[in-house]
Amino acid sequence: MKSAVIVYPGSNCDRDAQVALREISGTEPVMVWHRDTEMPDVDLIVVPGGFSYGDYLRSGAMAARSPIMAEVVARADAGVPVLGICNGFQVLTETGLLPGALMRNANLKFVCRDVWLRVEDASETPFTAGYAPGQVVRIPIAHHDGNYFADDDTLDRLEGEGRVAFRYCDADGSFSDSANPNGSRRHIAGIVNEAGNVLGMMPHPERLIDGALGGSDGRALFEGLLRTLH
Repeated sequence: MKSAVIVYPGSNCDRDAQVALREISGTEPVMVWHRDTEMPDVDLIVVPGGFSYGDYLRSGAMAARSPIMAEVVARADAGVPVLGICNGFQVLTETGLLPGALMRNANLKFVCRDVWLRVEDASETPFTAGYAPGQVVRIPIAHHDGNYFADDDTLDRLEGEGRVAFRYCDADGSFSDSANPNGSRRHIAGIVNEAGNVLGMMPHPERLIDGALGGSDGRALFEGLLRTLH
């Protein structure tokens, strides 16, 4: 599996994504600078977490207008899988590849901890191929602007089309206010586009791929991608 990781000024999870992709695919990903306008032929593009451009204006707003993003959008439109993690999710909403917006956390505080996620309807995408529908996994979060918002019609469409990939939940898979770390509407933690080849998620699967890191629930996301795209 050939992959690329976009690097912005302020990215802080690009190396985490690089290590995860290298370890699981056995192939070194291409690190693509945000000012580049071309990208090699790859099977997967990762828009990583961090604080691109210092989160000025809105989180992801400036990064979405970086020169390389025109190529990312073109590749996504052509069917290439694109994975946006945390700030990457924010960037993908700012480009219009995904609907909705990521707002300030409901408690107005930066949240950094592990959360439980339930794998939802979008279980047939390459991103969730390594999980079973309804499976509950533990994945870290680290964000200040992770409160997913969309209007009711958009949320109904996402749910009706099976485009909700992950929701915040309790350890038993149930939903409660305490399980939602940022106030996201309908507990949404990750969604896919209509074609199913673009995923945005706030939690960081690349940070939990090895037992030495405290767990490996994030590994299955990358292993599923490898099996699907190899």
